Amino acid sequence: MPTLHVSSLSRLHDTVLRTGASHVVTLINVITAVERPPSIAPDRHLFIGVSDIVQPLDGHITPGEEHVRRLMAFMRAWDRERPVVIHCWAGISRSTAAAYISACMFDPSRGEDEIALVLRRASPSATPNARLVAIADDILGRNGRMVTAIAGIGRGEDAFEGTPFSLALGAG
Repeated sequence: MPTLHVSSLSRLHDTVLRTGASHVVTLINVITAVERPPSIAPDRHLFIGVSDIVQPLDGHITPGEEHVRRLMAFMRAWDRERPVVIHCWAGISRSTAAAYISACMFDPSRGEDEIALVLRRASPSATPNARLVAIADDILGRNGRMVTAIAGIGRGEDAFEGTPFSLALGAG
């Protein structure tokens, strides 16, 4: 079964090495330097430069539809033979939103609430970026159910950095 792993930037290299991942998704501010793990080919690393915000803010890049569409296209192109690692700065908001979006995308028949609960059990600190989730909800035609499910699990536990975790994905 295809698996994705979520980590912080500081745990990226260790997570890639430990999991044998073939692909990496980075969601981080454009000014943050990210060294691609040596085992990841350049065409298997997606860099999405966005700030962890839900409303426009001067000097920041607000997550938008083009960012979510790039994520979805990259995930659909992933061969799913080896894991993918999704990370952001702390492994709490942007990366957990991307993991949730991917899980919903790969298993369209699975309930949004169920996927959100699996995410919460896997990561007590997960607080998916609401803007990324809302945009994906629209694109996937989930009629607000993704947004409602994430609101239902509430804000995660306070943490400076999330503990790396994994999610098994549907066959989608």
